[in-house]
Amino acid sequence: MADVLPYTDADPSVAELLATHPHLKMDVHSGLMLEGVPLNAIADAVGTPCWVIGGNTLRSRMHRMQSAMQQAGLDVAIHYAVKANDHLAILSLLRAEGFGADIVSGGELARAIKAGMPAERIVFSGVGKTDAELEQAIGLGVGQINVESAEELDVISAIAQKLGRTATITLRVNPDVDAKTHAKITTGLAANKFGIPFHDAASLYAHAASLPGIRAVGFSTHIGSQILSTAPYRAAYARIAELVQTVRAAGQTVEVIDCGGGLGISYRNEPEGQPEALAGAIKAELGHLNVRLAIEPGRWPIGPAGVLLGSVILHKARGNEAPFLVLDTAMNDLLRPSMYDAWHGIVPLSAHEAALPAAHAHVVGPVCESGDTFARDRLLPPMQRGSRIAILDTGAYGAVMSSTYNSRPLAAEVLVDNGTWQVIRSRQTVEELWQDEIVPSHLAGTV
Repeated sequence: MADVLPYTDADPSVAELLATHPHLKMDVHSGLMLEGVPLNAIADAVGTPCWVIGGNTLRSRMHRMQSAMQQAGLDVAIHYAVKANDHLAILSLLRAEGFGADIVSGGELARAIKAGMPAERIVFSGVGKTDAELEQAIGLGVGQINVESAEELDVISAIAQKLGRTATITLRVNPDVDAKTHAKITTGLAANKFGIPFHDAASLYAHAASLPGIRAVGFSTHIGSQILSTAPYRAAYARIAELVQTVRAAGQTVEVIDCGGGLGISYRNEPEGQPEALAGAIKAELGHLNVRLAIEPGRWPIGPAGVLLGSVILHKARGNEAPFLVLDTAMNDLLRPSMYDAWHGIVPLSAHEAALPAAHAHVVGPVCESGDTFARDRLLPPMQRGSRIAILDTGAYGAVMSSTYNSRPLAAEVLVDNGTWQVIRSRQTVEELWQDEIVPSHLAGTV
């Protein structure tokens, strides 16, 4: 099961991690390189902590997913899940490659539009869309709104009428299927807050067809994230196919099925989710229905494309116990290990250090929380004060979940593309931490 500890087998070595990350290479002179660019050179210029994203890795993975669908004979619209990494440079890169966007907030909608995404290639998901966000989306003419409840459907109808527009919608169906992933990232069980209960979907779809300002075109489903097996997908899609046949038999039209996202990656040594297998599951369960199809990948294309660079502040010895490697990188930068007990590979930037015999160490951050821990009893080459490391597979749900907890400025972000690199977000200054804060006049003398 993804993101769940403890593991019982040995940690993969540095060499084993690099073997499963073809965009990363260890050069004997330059150290760890991403898409041919030395990460030490970036750290020298920008400092650490620092996020680095490989543009060509992202492109190739998105196109592999597109090719998998095409080779299965499926015409599938691909909408990148913006929540995975919402930087304007990332969205602009994907827009230039012809992909759309799946958004879950008005802020993400504004980002997608700012990056040049056509509104008609944007899908609006999410369980709690505000009236203002829906007005924004309907006014812009987004391609599809995935409706999560009967109550939301009525709100959309009223807003569309007020604006004199027609909102194209699907009903997001909760198929009550266990995705076998971490409890905090599963979304397709009846106990989860997401979607319309399966047994209510047919009647609500008929109701949607009667509402003014609504054009109901089909169904959507999304059962979770970091899914490594196609079995949950097939179970969910089989239920959606059953639903389509039911509503068609009742005289309703179904044109679209949005298959969601959630395909998992290999953080440790688990087999990565395969786009070709996902395409096979879609074709097997939905290929006979004569509908337009869509998917919403996020983690799978961009997760492996990113690394988080950090430096060792202290090597804190503890006698015969495993030492603490205290990094300048913390849970406010990368929350996943603290939030999900997530496992991320850790690789030295130095080729010399990477080749040394490994020993157990605890890798922690400087934040005043015991949960500020990246790895416990991890087998790593010995590293000392000033050593640099890369935390792997942090392109998704990394920078986008960062905070300034402990008044720690947001880290710089860098895009590597076609053999060169560029800063795409400057490191936040300490003064910028409070630039929007207002001190009441009667307290101003104390600041």
